[in-house]
Amino acid sequence: MKIIENKISVQELNEMAGKMFGNLVKAVVDLEKEIMAVDGDLHADEEALLLEKGSVQKNLWGINLYPEMEGEDFVEFDSMINLRPAQGNRSRGVDDLELQKKIIAVVNKLVTK
Repeated sequence: MKIIENKISVQELNEMAGKMFGNLVKAVVDLEKEIMAVDGDLHADEEALLLEKGSVQKNLWGINLYPEMEGEDFVEFDSMINLRPAQGNRSRGVDDLELQKKIIAVVNKLVTK
């Protein structure tokens, strides 16, 4: 697992995917710090790493990245850590479209294609 604070290439993500799940890389995005953790077995592991580094749980959202895909297919909003009824999110996805846009903006800032 590693925390991405600056940049990571699609090629690096593709190599990670090949070693783990074949076509995807799990990631957790910190919307406040605009960083993300990648390359963990579980989103919960990445979430724990970010929490250890000072992130706040309400700012963390789990996604899957598909390095071989482009556009809307590159990011999938699906993680058990996203189940947050207290924050109004009642699914494994990210129900708020504005929140989705913020997550995609952080991913686009960090991932070079």
